[in-house]
Amino acid sequence: MKIAFVGKGGSGKTTLSALLVRRLAAAGLPVLAVDADINQHLGCALGLTEEEAAALPSMGAHLPQIKDYLRGDNPRIADSDSMIKTTPPGRGSRLLRVVEDNPVYRLCARELPLEHGGGPASGGNGAGDDAGRTPPRILATGPFTEEDLGVACYHSKVGAVELCLNHLVDGPGEYVVVDMTAGSDSFASGLFTRFDLTFLVCEPTRRGVSVYRQYKEYAADFDVALRVVGNKVQDPDDLEFLRSQVGADLLTCFGRSDWVRRAEQGREPGFAELTAREPENAAVLDVLVEAADAAYERRDWFRYTEQMVEFHLRNARSWGNARAGRDLATQVDPEFVLGEHLLAAVPA
Repeated sequence: MKIAFVGKGGSGKTTLSALLVRRLAAAGLPVLAVDADINQHLGCALGLTEEEAAALPSMGAHLPQIKDYLRGDNPRIADSDSMIKTTPPGRGSRLLRVVEDNPVYRLCARELPLEHGGGPASGGNGAGDDAGRTPPRILATGPFTEEDLGVACYHSKVGAVELCLNHLVDGPGEYVVVDMTAGSDSFASGLFTRFDLTFLVCEPTRRGVSVYRQYKEYAADFDVALRVVGNKVQDPDDLEFLRSQVGADLLTCFGRSDWVRRAEQGREPGFAELTAREPENAAVLDVLVEAADAAYERRDWFRYTEQMVEFHLRNARSWGNARAGRDLATQVDPEFVLGEHLLAAVPA
């Protein structure tokens, strides 16, 4: 299942993204973390040193190779140069799996130094029982470079994530956790529709709530499943404020955490210590997993594919056709629907 974390800058979405990845990894569940934020901090939040995080390959820098692999033998795509970030898969395209090895992951993904495989798995349909499971990995869009400043849009880098998610066939008990750009910037591409569940991290402040309201308004027309996760909730007054402002969208709240503070200081406590010393906060992560599992069960693959095509046609008309010098609507395979029926055709 595909999970996004959004929210106001500084709300803690990267922290909660990382905590959910750690929880899944500790349970032995296959998880792929994706840093799609312009401020690339997810790697450090997942235990990488600053040097290791800075050395993560940039998906944006490898976009030509990603396109070339995903294109496969799709007869509707003349060449990889004509692929844009929204190009949907069709018959002949290569698809990605969460648990597989492939050239895209070899180029761009790196293993994470996390505890994995030994913890209880309350979610994921028992997928944590396999001792030979793929270790947790991270992908990163990559930061701005000096060459980008003043001339490039960050969303051109995020396009690599969108293209990969469009070609990803994920099954039950497999998780993709994406740390998104802050605020309503997430709506600058169709990436916001690629998720089974979007967690909006909201502090108990007026600014935090205003971002929630704006996000909910923009998402309303696209069937985006949105739940609010309160963060930095310190007392009953904070909780009551959030309940009064977001109502039934409030799923759960994460409180003050000494574990998080130590992790942010680079002292890297073990994840088991969070469960032992802060059971209330650890239980919040279990709620997130349960909500994600339930959202995946409701996924409509036909609607998922339909939205993919819708945004591709929008981009084609807006700028893609002019850039490619051809009608990119012809890339759409009307007989193709992404879905679990394709899992057998994609090597694990």
